[in-house]
Amino acid sequence: METRQCDVLIIGAGTAGLKAYKAAVARGADTVIVEKGPGGSTCTRVGCMPSKLLIAAARHAHEARRAAEFGVVTGAVTIDAARVWQRVRDERDRFVAAVLDDYHAIPAGHVLHGTGRFTGPDTVTTDERTIVARHGIIIATGGHPIIPDALDAVRDRVHTHETIFEIDGLPQRLAVFGAGPLGLELAQAFARLGSEVTVIDSGDTVGELDDPEANTLALAALRKEMRIELGVDASAQPGDDGACICWDGGSVTVDLILAATGRPPTLDALNLDATGIARDDHGTPTFDQSTRRCGDSRIFIAGDANAWRPVLHEAARGGRIAGDVAAGGPPAREIPSLAIAFTEPNIVSVGTRFDALPDGARIGSATVEDNGRATADGRSDGIVRLYADGDGLLIGATIVAPEGEHLGHLVALAIDRGTDIATFADQPWYHPTVEELLQSAARDLLGTDA
Repeated sequence: METRQCDVLIIGAGTAGLKAYKAAVARGADTVIVEKGPGGSTCTRVGCMPSKLLIAAARHAHEARRAAEFGVVTGAVTIDAARVWQRVRDERDRFVAAVLDDYHAIPAGHVLHGTGRFTGPDTVTTDERTIVARHGIIIATGGHPIIPDALDAVRDRVHTHETIFEIDGLPQRLAVFGAGPLGLELAQAFARLGSEVTVIDSGDTVGELDDPEANTLALAALRKEMRIELGVDASAQPGDDGACICWDGGSVTVDLILAATGRPPTLDALNLDATGIARDDHGTPTFDQSTRRCGDSRIFIAGDANAWRPVLHEAARGGRIAGDVAAGGPPAREIPSLAIAFTEPNIVSVGTRFDALPDGARIGSATVEDNGRATADGRSDGIVRLYADGDGLLIGATIVAPEGEHLGHLVALAIDRGTDIATFADQPWYHPTVEELLQSAARDLLGTDA
């Protein structure tokens, strides 16, 4: 078997892998990527971008139906499903092509096709060769969707995010298993495009919210557009008119099911036993967040493969960190976490979460219904919750609000800059804007209306 030596080896050519490659090459490392598929990111192919394209179509349909509330008289809103899907797929393919340009630009001999498998802490084999990495091996194999066993009997009606964007037409009745960000985003999009949607989850929260006040208001807002059943363990069986989903106290019959119950890391084929690195109870390697290094080994893990903050910007940053450190660079600084569900209202978590607040933490709130701009726009659901530590420093937020995605970025920047709540409140918050919610929440935390 042919042997290839290099400085840095990367397994996986998705977002994290491609960023790791660029970072390592920038430091002069002889870098090789092993990729078993076509390359490119989950985000562009089957994740962030096609979902946002579907959400955009759904938003326009929703706004058109609401136009009469503002005195705008329109005709009946109809959905041309073929045109909706055509735009989703055309734009998605354009995004994919842009990512693949980076992949295809990698010089010949630096991309090896096949499934990488560890044979030792610094060696990986494919079907045709052995690769020996002198400085580091980066695991960037991403994650994969799972289908609950409870849906085994109706698998012919089940889709995941990897297949849902290839369906024909729009289901009349859709069940979504999973009330996390992905499940909620697609559930609301299909509901706004005319499907009768039921969301089912065994937990008692939506959008991974742990702040009870925010969860209550988010749930109330989303239930205006779809049925949401929380705290239930459901199973499905074939029925005369579709898939019959039953749980204690309820049931629903649907034409299609979307399983959005998580994306565990794709690690099984790697033979991690040969590496000697420590792993958690789920079999995922443990690692240092500032370097992405696994213990004191020369193995790194980045992106969704490490199951930590599985969102694109973290995958990209994690890949850059791993590639840089593996090639001799320094550790990275810590940045605030930021997670967004692109529902309406947006669901956003920034920095320290509610269930991890330290002793002495204080909370300030502002409800969306009290915001002039949101009221003018007819979008009055939600709440902003700001968290400060005992010294008055802004440390986190939970946001359920229109344009919450933008509010979250402002909070993240303020946390990163070490801003205290008094300074945060004393900014030029323009009136009337949704951003004023941040000032209102900060003033509530300070106990002042000034």
